[in-house]
Amino acid sequence: MTANDTIFARASGAGKAGVAVYRVSGEKSHSIARALVGKQIKSRVAAMAAFSDPATGAPIDRGLVILFDGPASFTGEDVAEFHLHGARAVEASLYETLLALGARPAEAGEFTLRALKNGKLDLAQVEALADLIDSETTLQRMQALGQLDGRLSAVAERWRTRLLSVLVPLEADIDFPDEDGVPAAVAAQAGPAINQLKDELTSYLDDSGRTRMIREGVSIAIIGAPNAGKSSLMNALAGSDVAIVSDQPGTTRDIIETRLDLSGVLATVADTAGLREDAGDAIEAEGMARARARAAAADIRILVVDPAAAVPDDAAAILKPGDFLVWSKADLHPAPSGPVAPEGVGEIALSAKTGAGLADLVAGMTENVSRETRGSEPGLTRARHVKAVEDALAALVRAEANIERAPELAAEDARLAARALGQITGAVGVEDVLGEIFSSFCIGK
Repeated sequence: MTANDTIFARASGAGKAGVAVYRVSGEKSHSIARALVGKQIKSRVAAMAAFSDPATGAPIDRGLVILFDGPASFTGEDVAEFHLHGARAVEASLYETLLALGARPAEAGEFTLRALKNGKLDLAQVEALADLIDSETTLQRMQALGQLDGRLSAVAERWRTRLLSVLVPLEADIDFPDEDGVPAAVAAQAGPAINQLKDELTSYLDDSGRTRMIREGVSIAIIGAPNAGKSSLMNALAGSDVAIVSDQPGTTRDIIETRLDLSGVLATVADTAGLREDAGDAIEAEGMARARARAAAADIRILVVDPAAAVPDDAAAILKPGDFLVWSKADLHPAPSGPVAPEGVGEIALSAKTGAGLADLVAGMTENVSRETRGSEPGLTRARHVKAVEDALAALVRAEANIERAPELAAEDARLAARALGQITGAVGVEDVLGEIFSSFCIGK
């Protein structure tokens, strides 16, 4: 792979389709396009043309061709796009011809990598593009679009610029160490600036859980005793029979998942093995162990209890504020009178058979996750961003402690903090994270 290669790939979804979009990027892209259609094409004008193999004259297809001049293109290079019929035969013929004309297939994420290297996107925007492609809910889409528009990048760059301005008085103290009043003046100028930035970074770290929930979704675990009605609830939430329902205890051995959209927040709901003191066999024991582990890691737990049975003794230890205790089989047995759930835990009587109470449970979960994800500030969407801010904050704590007694150390820590924040956008230290980021991209992006 070299930077001056001309690359190509399908930019639209794979498989048979009415229309497919193919992208070619590099210095040969425009000449290749002219060779395919046999005529001159104006840039940024969609032109209808017949595509054929210039070596043999064999027709490929009829469709649109659009040329983009670099650097005013997605990759920053000359780009050609072909809108053809999405047939496998058309694709195979086009690819064979493109190879003969000197282009090569693109690698995963290579178009976006070129956009990064040509300054069309920064690293945070590249990550946002990947998140936008993977988005399943409204909030995920809006969060990704905001980051793609540069909201997080602007915040990170503003932090870095403020840090660089802090270095000015610190460098002055290093250059004029014997001047009367310089250390105190430096502390008076740099100290408050560092402290204010520390507070802002801490606020963003505290808010990172909200942005994680939007990007990654929330985890919901359905737990309870065998035959409590967990799988029936799972099927009711999914709107289909994703879990086996049986009167035989221990039917659910492994974890079964479905996904919900809770007002824009993606929720992964897991039906787990029934919990009881003695497992019937080693497989059930492993299922119960996985159920407990999933419940411990979940953002929300739904404890399903048959009103005809006793509430588990460890319910108070299992459930946390924001969780739910669901009395199942409401069409057969009334729920106990009076609250039973621990404080902060929702309590709902529900019948998976009739649907009674199901809307209340969904509304309760939606309210909980909406409260946790409410906010408008651009957030730290990835663990990489959080680590960069944590490193910067630690460096600022050291810098603040050394302002008067060792300004040269404070200046170095301020530089380290600025370097850490620069990693968010790729202003510094970009190469070591490229592999991880671009491994999630599709070939055509």
